[in-house]
Amino acid sequence: MDDYEPGVTSGVRFEYDAEGRETPPGLPEAPGVYIFKDGAGRVIYVGKAKHIRKRVQSYFKPSEGMPRKTALMMKNARSLDWILTDSENEAFILESTLIKKFLPRYNIILRDDKRYPCLRLDLQEPYPRLQIVRRIKKDGALYFGPFSSAHSVRSTLKVIDRIFQLRKCKEQRLPKRTRPCLNFQMDRCLGPCTRDVSPSLYRNVVRQVRLFLEGRDQELITQLKKEMGGAAQNLDFERAARIRDQIRAIERTVERQNVVSSRLDDKDVIGVAGEKSMIRVALLFVRRGYLMGSRHFLFRNQAGRPAEVLEAFIKQYYAKGAFIPREILVSIAIEDLPAIGAWLSSMSGRKVYIHKPVRGEKRRLAEMAVANAESSLAGDTAAAGMELMEKLGERLRLRRTPKTIEGLDISNLSGEQAVGTMVRFVDGQADRSGYRNYRIKRVQGIDDYGMMAEMVGRRAVKGDLPDLFVVDGGKGHLHAVQKILESAEGEERPAVVAIAKPDETKGEKRDKVYIPGRKNPILLEPNDPILLFLMRIRDEVHRRAILYHRTLRKKAFIVSDLDRVPGIGKMRKRQLLTHFRSINAIARAGQDELSAVPGISSRLAQEIVRFFQES
Repeated sequence: MDDYEPGVTSGVRFEYDAEGRETPPGLPEAPGVYIFKDGAGRVIYVGKAKHIRKRVQSYFKPSEGMPRKTALMMKNARSLDWILTDSENEAFILESTLIKKFLPRYNIILRDDKRYPCLRLDLQEPYPRLQIVRRIKKDGALYFGPFSSAHSVRSTLKVIDRIFQLRKCKEQRLPKRTRPCLNFQMDRCLGPCTRDVSPSLYRNVVRQVRLFLEGRDQELITQLKKEMGGAAQNLDFERAARIRDQIRAIERTVERQNVVSSRLDDKDVIGVAGEKSMIRVALLFVRRGYLMGSRHFLFRNQAGRPAEVLEAFIKQYYAKGAFIPREILVSIAIEDLPAIGAWLSSMSGRKVYIHKPVRGEKRRLAEMAVANAESSLAGDTAAAGMELMEKLGERLRLRRTPKTIEGLDISNLSGEQAVGTMVRFVDGQADRSGYRNYRIKRVQGIDDYGMMAEMVGRRAVKGDLPDLFVVDGGKGHLHAVQKILESAEGEERPAVVAIAKPDETKGEKRDKVYIPGRKNPILLEPNDPILLFLMRIRDEVHRRAILYHRTLRKKAFIVSDLDRVPGIGKMRKRQLLTHFRSINAIARAGQDELSAVPGISSRLAQEIVRFFQES
């Protein structure tokens, strides 16, 4: 056993295959953490459960009903440990600790370890000052934030330094000076390090800063106007003018802030966008009704569902000491929301509400977070696509980085009904508006190379050629396409590569990539992103070719059979197919069923039945 703690630890070994196995015996019906290990004893997944037995049962079933990631995990799992905890909250904490410790392969891991900056104001000091910190502690001080970046928090601090007269020195205790600093001379500090400043006067400035950081601007402005009026009555016009300048500076700052909530409260809003291999989480910070900033988190190759990614994000992000507001809005409903809310409440020391809003202002905020995630994801996808294209150009020795790529394939049945298809990719993403089908017209018999050449020749005539052709085939297909492109005039010739499946009769295990000027194929690793991308193009064009060929065969089947029935023309054929939906249904129909179709007489119905019985 690894050094698991706390609670009672137990475990069991099991065998599992695609058909599933019975749930291992002895699993407790109690809260805790369960840990799957592979055959080498490595931790591959950690999960928490309110009832361990009920939760683990969901893994022991046929892989067909599982998400792909879970099926892969169970394929590698060979043993199971579990740790009992006193409560579900303790299970949350232990799950987070074990995920950090083992970084299990099949857990969704939040790899952004940044701690976001906050402003700290310690009211226990006689002359408090503002500090930029990245860790919130339970030390009695006030924390404001988090801010979206170091630049954001420094900008806020700069505004406060200009408007208010808090001390700016970095020492925790007041430094002993003989002369006041420049901030005092600029009227930006009361200078408690050299002057006898009344604690009540300084506390009043601290109160103003607190109101400003809490977003209680109207309350602050009302207080300052009252002080300005008092100073004017006392004929202290210099102080009244300084307070007037403070009010104007605060009003200008407030105007630039974006009010997103009519309720002046704190909340985090979490939106999720994407699916499968790339998911973006956008986190919006709303403080006192103002949108103060946002952070974005990218989860790549996690193969998890958006709801699963969101749940993992919440549990790991707030467990790292992030500020926990009173309310957290999420764009997707996830399991265990009440339990997660209770866990967050126990960490923050106050009630925390977490839910998916369904109407009104809060729903609008959740939709705003999703829009931010989608916008960021679009940038991620484009950047990832361009990066992949650069690597592909280098690895395949292309003259330039390809932007547009077209995949080519041929499909026929013993030379009959031959078709060619083309798919188009731009910046690594499928562009379905550029997909095309070709019926092979000039080549007779079984001649894949000739068919490929005909399709490329017809494509070249259209112009606007891609940067790269990817051919589904081997060296012969590559040469056939090259020869046609060499004879093309006008545009710069596209590059050509071919990708062929391994020949298992020769013991080959890897896909082969052929490029011009090289005798032997390039053998890329099975998980190489370049190979996976080329395989994606090949699979897409092959799928389309098979589908198109099947459609033409079906049409030919209908024509060759129904058109041979005496008395059946275009109109009656359409009526029969409209009524029965398929040729097979017509072939199975009896005379009475057929004669019920408008335009089909009893004699013609008898002819149709006889035709299909004899054919």
